[in-house]
Amino acid sequence: MHVLIVEDDRAIAENIYDYLEAAGHQCDYAMTLAAARRQLATQTFDVLVLDRNLPDGDGAMLARSLRADGEIVPILMLTARDTLEDKLLGFDAGADDYLAKPFALQELAARLQVLARRSQVKPAGPDAFTCGALRYDATAQQVWFDGRLLSLPPKALRLLTGLMPHPGRLFSRRELELLVWGHEQEASDNLRSVLLTLRKALAGSGVEIENVHGLGYKLVIA
Repeated sequence: MHVLIVEDDRAIAENIYDYLEAAGHQCDYAMTLAAARRQLATQTFDVLVLDRNLPDGDGAMLARSLRADGEIVPILMLTARDTLEDKLLGFDAGADDYLAKPFALQELAARLQVLARRSQVKPAGPDAFTCGALRYDATAQQVWFDGRLLSLPPKALRLLTGLMPHPGRLFSRRELELLVWGHEQEASDNLRSVLLTLRKALAGSGVEIENVHGLGYKLVIA
């Protein structure tokens, strides 16, 4: 696992670095948003540990810009800001997980490994990609599981293909409604109906849609 640690507190960064390297992982370190952007532009990382309070800005700014550029690297936001509002802002910016300081290094490592496993999206040609055991053919507008075509109505297909490139990322109800209909829905039952259809179709595939109570939904690879 190749990890980029973006943290301006040198002691915290060194503790994370040393612990992860001792566990056999490769680490790089950035102290500012600017330094992190330079490393992200030249290297590929399996997961990003991102502090909120950095000398040149809020780490959420980097998360938001990465997601806007289509970057799917999993992001664990690491910060002393632990209120519900702060967590919601972090998830809205594109974070996949949130760990408040102080924290246990063992828990941090475990969370990073989960995020890295969930980010199993591999290109399968110019018009296809995979997510776990699922394969999406963009040309045919079809999703396959172990050679079997999943029979999905259009709304469920739009929802699944919007989620597949971002396993582990938390999506709000509003974001999912925009994926399916292009605009927000007055009734939440509309989205629930599409989710129910999709969950039934995905049964046994090893790919699930998880409900994070009060926050939204995410696609996970079991």
